[in-house]
Amino acid sequence: MDVLINVFVGLHVIGIAALLGGFFFQMKAMRTNEARFVPGMLHGALTMLLTGMVLVGLNQAANDPVNNVKIGLKLALLVVILGLVYVKRDEEKVPSSLFGTVGALTVANIFVAVLWT
Repeated sequence: MDVLINVFVGLHVIGIAALLGGFFFQMKAMRTNEARFVPGMLHGALTMLLTGMVLVGLNQAANDPVNNVKIGLKLALLVVILGLVYVKRDEEKVPSSLFGTVGALTVANIFVAVLWT
């Protein structure tokens, strides 16, 4: 079971990398209000959602403790990120404030995962 959990943790990190990587890729364009949500950002957020749900299920199946408040906060942040990216995915230009919000929420999600023990 530990190997399977570690595989999904790795896939979860890949999703985070796709979302945050897409944000970093568009940061230069953000300065000129030319930034847009690239498809990799949507796919990364969806990967995070799917693998996160699987990880919660696997940890509960293995009788490992799951902090439901932490998972709920991470899910709430991810739902907001996913909603923003999904709704604005076809627009050529996204306001810098909205684009920055997605980046900040992504970083906040990472810090909740790492620092909340």
